[in-house]
Amino acid sequence: MRDLNYQLKELCRKNRDGSYATQAQRFSILMLMANQLHELGYRQMTAQSLKPKHVEALTRHWLKADLAIATIKNRMSVLRWWAEKVGRQNVIARSNDHYGIPDRQYVTNVSKAQSVNEDALRSIPDAHVRMSLELQQAFGLRREEAIKFIPSYADRGDHMVLKDTWTKGGKAREIPVRTAAQRDVLDRAHRLAGRGSLIPAHLMYIQQVRIYEGQTAGAGLSKMHGLRHAYAQQRYFELTGWACPAANGPRSRAMTEEQKTRDREARLTISQELGHEREEITAIYLGR
Repeated sequence: MRDLNYQLKELCRKNRDGSYATQAQRFSILMLMANQLHELGYRQMTAQSLKPKHVEALTRHWLKADLAIATIKNRMSVLRWWAEKVGRQNVIARSNDHYGIPDRQYVTNVSKAQSVNEDALRSIPDAHVRMSLELQQAFGLRREEAIKFIPSYADRGDHMVLKDTWTKGGKAREIPVRTAAQRDVLDRAHRLAGRGSLIPAHLMYIQQVRIYEGQTAGAGLSKMHGLRHAYAQQRYFELTGWACPAANGPRSRAMTEEQKTRDREARLTISQELGHEREEITAIYLGR
């Protein structure tokens, strides 16, 4: 292992900020940065030697690769974390604008909804990964929530409860069980997990995440966050009676006052079920 990779690994080991999922994602991004810096010609770096030229090189590389703005901004957050932990905060500009990183566009009115069909599920070898994907699709769960899911705890009959330790930001929440298809998914999750979670007993969370990532990539499945988009759009249709703007439904400016009221009520419900607090965030999933 190269010096930079090893030192960043040790930095993560000594600074366990955030949830397990956040730590795992941070570690993965830091290893990627170390490898990319090596490929860009910076061969003798240490964690302490981070300089403005390294930040510039990485951001140019990411922008040239045409990555999603949200992905680049996430990497910048991790880069700032690295700089803070080694006392080099001043090597990174305070604003992402300095590097030509544009603002994230939240409202596109283009659907990012995805689904996983039976053929795709059959191509996943691990039964626990398959079940996590089914839960993501049926209930709009985040990946971490679907992996840590304990059916015997969560299933309350007509609704399910997500523990705060499973969720982003530590916010426990409830999601209704509305359909026979959702009940079928939950029943099969019970049979698979028993009294445990969807992490096999001999594995740790981060190990199951890597299995999930490897097997979904091997099956040609990517951006599984799109399953949450599909859930949100289906719920919007159920709650309003018409498709959301991202699914070619009417935009807010064309709605009547009565429709606008139903639209806002539906968005508030969907925001809560997805684990958000703000109605505005639903524009990412539903359009506006």
